[in-house]
Amino acid sequence: MAEPGSAAPRTRLATAGAKATTQAMLRDQPRRDVIRNTAFAGLLLLAVSIALAGLIALLVQAFIKGAPALSTDLITNPPSSIYPEKAGFRTAILGSLELIAGVILFVVPVGVGAAIYLEEYADKTRWWNRMIEVNIQNLAAVPSIIYGILGLAFIVRGPLDLGFILIAGSLTLALLVLPMVIIAAREAIRAVPDSIRQGSLALGATKWQTVRSQVLPASIPGIATGVILAVSRALGETAPLLLVGATVFVTFDPTPFSDYSALPVQIFNYAVQPQDEFQALAAAGIILMLVVLLAMNSFAIWLRNRYEQRW
Repeated sequence: MAEPGSAAPRTRLATAGAKATTQAMLRDQPRRDVIRNTAFAGLLLLAVSIALAGLIALLVQAFIKGAPALSTDLITNPPSSIYPEKAGFRTAILGSLELIAGVILFVVPVGVGAAIYLEEYADKTRWWNRMIEVNIQNLAAVPSIIYGILGLAFIVRGPLDLGFILIAGSLTLALLVLPMVIIAAREAIRAVPDSIRQGSLALGATKWQTVRSQVLPASIPGIATGVILAVSRALGETAPLLLVGATVFVTFDPTPFSDYSALPVQIFNYAVQPQDEFQALAAAGIILMLVVLLAMNSFAIWLRNRYEQRW
């Protein structure tokens, strides 16, 4: 096993060497290729600038419109369709937190377990293992509304027949982000050097002991980052929830087996109201959601950097 803190400097050194080599190769290119590469890089920069300008304009509009409605009442008050001065997001926030808790309870063991099987135990020559890998790659690119239809057909109704309850929404969102978690976990496990596995096996450890005590601890940064980013996506999803019961106007605190709402859906409900006060509430809800998402992504970066320093 590498000494703590030695992997990060080696990674930076290797990156710097690869960058210097690439720059040296680019300097030796013909002038026409250099002009083409520069023009292509300029077009990419222009496209990114346009996208960022549009995003910044939307954020500025949301902050200007929602700033007057920002207060603790947004968190403590239940929603209302009649009195905007008393309306808030409490039940929607609780619903989103319970949805995300259910997603984490499902995707972490299933996603990490599937990644361990595919990377450490699966025989790549078997047709069913190749079929699983292809399906995981394809499911990661399926639009979210398709998962909502599947949740409606097989979870809310169909074989499970759970009804329009919060657990059904959690399972639907879990299916949506499960391919992302599996892919991220596989990449993290694949990045662990084989020397760690070989050293553990040479000392007499079994395959499972090697995976449990050596491979998994070393891959925690990548797995945790993938899980948090997947959960962040699930938190902002609206389309699947519209089909599995989140459109109900809920004024009570939801439970796993009751009707529920979610923060994105409640923002949409306020946004379609004609009164300016509800429009301001919707903008304030957008700011609240952005704060939560930025906090989760920042935590993912901090967690990854912390464990990278250990390994």
